[in-house]
Amino acid sequence: MPEATSQALTSLDHITVAANSLDQGLEHVWTSLRIDMPYGGTHPRMGTHNHVLRLGESVFLEVIAVDPTATAPVRPRWFQLDDPRLQAELRLAPRLVTWVVRTTRIGEAFLASSRPLGAIEPIQRSDLRWLITFPDDGSLIDGGMIPSLIQWPTGVHPASRMPDLGCTLERLEAAHPDPAAYLRDLASIGADRHIEVRAIPPGSRPHLVAHIRTPDGVRTLR
Repeated sequence: MPEATSQALTSLDHITVAANSLDQGLEHVWTSLRIDMPYGGTHPRMGTHNHVLRLGESVFLEVIAVDPTATAPVRPRWFQLDDPRLQAELRLAPRLVTWVVRTTRIGEAFLASSRPLGAIEPIQRSDLRWLITFPDDGSLIDGGMIPSLIQWPTGVHPASRMPDLGCTLERLEAAHPDPAAYLRDLASIGADRHIEVRAIPPGSRPHLVAHIRTPDGVRTLR
């Protein structure tokens, strides 16, 4: 598929904080942003639940955790939430684990990706239904630095239905030990346009930082 076509396929959709519990994740967001996030809902297929915060007309922040009241899924949960190592980290502190880019042609973007994205899966939360990519083992690609693809039904974006608490995403930043290779992978799905990339020393752990304008000024979320 031509690169120019793939680059027209995606827009930044949302960023995801993973937590050991929703209460812990909400406290992390409050400490960082001084914002109480509204409840989102449950994902029965994945055994997870979330809170969501509008960051623009078509951008939002999600805090996600294992739902202790849900039936365990027959497959590994998404966002690597069944990984004992990640859960050990999250027990110490929630963090911004990954990001998601939106497309209206998920099949084309999926095939254009230079990195295997897993599979295109149908997901539901209450009356919302969408398609999203993630590996069968639930892992985060490149530790979450490579975004998932999402396709919402045609119509109004879910973020526009969320309460407006005066927050907007100013910019998303990635710190990576191999920026050139990372940007090439992002460019295959047009995602290089949605994030600022800076170099960190070889062997360092890549990570994401969101700069969010709140009613109290610009704050960072990690």
